[in-house]
Amino acid sequence: MTLGRRLAPYVFLAPALVLGTVFFVLPLVLSLGLSFATWNSLAPPRFAGLANYRYLLTRDPLFYASLRNTAVFVGATIAVGVPLALALALAFRRSRLKRLWRSAFWLPTVTNVVAVAYIWQFLLADPYGLVNRLLAFVGIAGPAWLADPAFAMSALVVVFVWFHVGQDMMLLASGLDGIDEACEEAAEMDGAGPLRVFWYVTLPLLKPTILLVAMTNMIKGVGYFALMLVLTGGGPVNSTHVAALHIYTMAFSDLRLGLASAGAYILLVIVFAIALLQLRLMRRGGLEAW
Repeated sequence: MTLGRRLAPYVFLAPALVLGTVFFVLPLVLSLGLSFATWNSLAPPRFAGLANYRYLLTRDPLFYASLRNTAVFVGATIAVGVPLALALALAFRRSRLKRLWRSAFWLPTVTNVVAVAYIWQFLLADPYGLVNRLLAFVGIAGPAWLADPAFAMSALVVVFVWFHVGQDMMLLASGLDGIDEACEEAAEMDGAGPLRVFWYVTLPLLKPTILLVAMTNMIKGVGYFALMLVLTGGGPVNSTHVAALHIYTMAFSDLRLGLASAGAYILLVIVFAIALLQLRLMRRGGLEAW
């Protein structure tokens, strides 16, 4: 084999390796080092040891509140979004226009998130937003969706689910397409009704896809802050101040970059631990037992 043939694979891999190193590995290493330092971008960083981590875990009044808000947001989006996406995937499974419907539900996913946030800000505005106008038309006084702590998080969950349900539906539809219809037909021939076929045949075969969708929603939800930043700014009364928004605020509003890096790595450890727990349950038979 000539030298050129031996070097060819490395030449083709070089651009991806360079880009991955510059835009992923290097920032990861630098941010990890920065989490052990204090830096406001105006003066050289100073080594601070574990001070940033101690501050976040023991003295920051908003950090645990932001983690709690993140858990509520992620849990609600999974509990609402995954069943809704599954229902849509089942509804259009055998439709002749399923490609058209899937494309229609996919469109919000490729829209800019800031544009989506401004559209929903117009829809949910109080008292002249379209949603409250429609409610007033039927005699219902709509709440201040984005200004009332009792409704702000629910409004964000609705927007997030609307924004991502098309992508989840496509994944679940792909899982449904991968199920051998002979299994369902055999159950029907044995006298099982549609609900029993779904519960005892379709759903068990679809569980790996459902777990994948739930895991991707968890990862997306934990790092999400654009909707909160545009729609509520983290309020009212910090009711939508999630962890990712807290980290963003520390980094770019307060210029506490070392503290923000430490918060990001704490969040990374939490997500990594949850993902490992899910994978461990799957490997130990949790998938089949679920």
